[in-house]
Amino acid sequence: MQQLIHAVSEAINLGRLKEGDFLPSVNQLNKQSGISRDTIFKAYSILKQRSIIASTPTKGYFVASESYRVFILLDDFSAFKEQLYKSIRANLPDNYSVDLLFHHYNPEVFNQLILNSLGRYSMYIVMNINNKSVEDVVRKIDPKKLLILDMGFDIRNEVSYLTQNFNQAVYDCLNSGLKLIQKYKEFILVFPENTPHPAETIDAFNHFCDDNELPHAVLDQIENREVQQGQAYFVIKDSDLVKIVKDCKKNAYKIGADIGIISYNDAPMKEIVGSGITVISTDFVRMGKDCALFIVDKKNIAEVIPTNLIIRGSL
Repeated sequence: MQQLIHAVSEAINLGRLKEGDFLPSVNQLNKQSGISRDTIFKAYSILKQRSIIASTPTKGYFVASESYRVFILLDDFSAFKEQLYKSIRANLPDNYSVDLLFHHYNPEVFNQLILNSLGRYSMYIVMNINNKSVEDVVRKIDPKKLLILDMGFDIRNEVSYLTQNFNQAVYDCLNSGLKLIQKYKEFILVFPENTPHPAETIDAFNHFCDDNELPHAVLDQIENREVQQGQAYFVIKDSDLVKIVKDCKKNAYKIGADIGIISYNDAPMKEIVGSGITVISTDFVRMGKDCALFIVDKKNIAEVIPTNLIIRGSL
């Protein structure tokens, strides 16, 4: 069955079969190749499910499209978004073309990009603006072709989603690193006012610190202050991470002893900075694989990707 699926897909990719060309009927192919009718029917059914071929009762099976166009709308570009995109691309067949766009949390740009895309793509992957609900304009997309990625839940339960939890999962991650955090005199969350990161993380941080009687503070910026020995920092933005690392270098503080650091969202660079930066992060490679699976199989999915504390030298 897989050989037949591959043979049809390859013929389309190489141009031997073009949009609208008819395929042999189940009976014809059975007589020509000796492949069982059941196997041929299953292979054709999977190709139909993937929108590579289509069928009509009177004319039979025909090529639906020469390639498969996917619309991916992310919030912005960053190291972990690059990981996500590469994982999606690596797990898609070659006949899937991808248009990658960014909305940068601008509602007007977001709405216009969605409206311009309607009816032009086979599947839609959208990183939502709102973490609590699905934007109205997104509902103009056929829900069977749509996956909400990373942020946003559909209260109507009509749209597939792959998201992460920014509250309880963060609390659980911090709790798993409690003994290391307790080494420090004060635990500080740096949460900029203009960050699109969901504010539930502040609630999780305060709840964790209160439950464990840890001296703590939430700051919206650290531009005008230097780190102090005995502090541990939990930072959302990478620019704040850079600021703290520079301060430590300037004052000869040892990261992981004098100063503790936890950063949100993993990236390859965080594995090698200093003796490694401890992170709270979801698995963006897994998210990309699951996203690609949805694109190819077109099966409804509703999953919260686990978030984990990855302990490295900075804590």
